[in-house]
Amino acid sequence: MKNDRWVFHKDVTAQNAGEGVIRRVMAYNDDLMCVENTFNKGAVGALHQHPHTQITYVVSGKFEFEIDGVKKIVTAGDTMLKTNSVIHGCVCLEDGVLLDIFNPYRKDFVKD
Repeated sequence: MKNDRWVFHKDVTAQNAGEGVIRRVMAYNDDLMCVENTFNKGAVGALHQHPHTQITYVVSGKFEFEIDGVKKIVTAGDTMLKTNSVIHGCVCLEDGVLLDIFNPYRKDFVKD
């Protein structure tokens, strides 16, 4: 829940975020949100945009990301900055996990 100091993975409800994608909203407050996304190979994060700054950290796997019309392959340890309203999306090339940090938090991801 919002403003919880301790958020344990085992206690977070997994949400279906599209075919082959599971989302877990971790710690967050009004200014910042941490979200774990688990992708199966072939799953697509459709091109979209939102009024939040987002940093994505690749925990594991391999992805083709498109950000503002530029495509690159990313793997574990890579990060991407997506500024407010930039169009972005991805295709999962090998099963993997992405960790997203948003500012401000994504109200559309939670029921406060």
